[in-house]
Amino acid sequence: MKKLTFLLLLTGVCSFAQTAIEKTKFTASIANRTIDTLVIEGPQYSKKIAVNTKGQFQDELSIKSGFHRLTYGKNMTTIYLMPGKDIDLNTDENNFNEKLSYKGKGANENNYLSQLMLRTNKFMSDIFTKDQLEFDKAVTAKSELENKTIAAAKLDPAFKENISKSVESTINRVKKVYVEKQKSTALIGKPALDFEYENHKGGKTKLSDLRGKYVYIDIWATWCGPCKYEIPFLQKIEEKYHGKNIEFVSISVDVEKDHEKWKNMVTEKQLGGIQLIADKNWNSEFITTYGINGIPRFMLIDPQGNFVSNDADRPSNPNLATQLDSLLNK
Repeated sequence: MKKLTFLLLLTGVCSFAQTAIEKTKFTASIANRTIDTLVIEGPQYSKKIAVNTKGQFQDELSIKSGFHRLTYGKNMTTIYLMPGKDIDLNTDENNFNEKLSYKGKGANENNYLSQLMLRTNKFMSDIFTKDQLEFDKAVTAKSELENKTIAAAKLDPAFKENISKSVESTINRVKKVYVEKQKSTALIGKPALDFEYENHKGGKTKLSDLRGKYVYIDIWATWCGPCKYEIPFLQKIEEKYHGKNIEFVSISVDVEKDHEKWKNMVTEKQLGGIQLIADKNWNSEFITTYGINGIPRFMLIDPQGNFVSNDADRPSNPNLATQLDSLLNK
């Protein structure tokens, strides 16, 4: 996991039920828009909303109170929706999260949430580069600051309760990821665990079958939005390094019931490289050994089967091509 965001943790917080659901009017204005839809998702809820040529969105939502994920192209944020409390979102596609602001009856909670997310993502930008002592001090200070801010804010009580839980969850997650990254650094130069998974083209493929070449591994799933966002970039990387001493391996962690969905998607999207599916999804030995609990996740292995990186750059990151150039042009 190269980047941990507050967004992902907020969307895991459960909504709370209402006895009767009023419709919520949702409008949005997005400057410099190039994308014609946005998607709002919550627990057992998903709706795609069309945008007009002026960058304006408008719809009525039948939702329960709680946190929902809003996806607009590659931009994602979390919004707090309440039945009957209309909300008006304003931003700029070129600087989506930084320009985000709200008006309407639900504005206070969402403006607070937007600023909290910016503070938290800034906090996370360098937290994993700190030594243990600095890390512990920074995490404690962050927790105290947010708890004090939440307590003083004049916001919907249920919102405050859920935000408090989210901050606590975020802090715990940051601690866990810090430990994982320390372990990841220790793996550099160490042998990668072998695996043997079903190949989309038939039969099975072992990691050890690819010895003698660099191996770039993409761990993904058909339901994972950020994973699918990386696909076009991965295809370009594969094309650039075609014929070089490197294999590109994609490992799906889709569950058994989605096996056909995986097969169909690989075919329909004409996914390249070596397409595999893990034998026990998230419980597969390779996945659990390296503590993979968030996707997409990328790894880079050298021709001897040792880790170059257990948490490699994504295909969308220009640093990946720079690294591969340096390795393959030695």
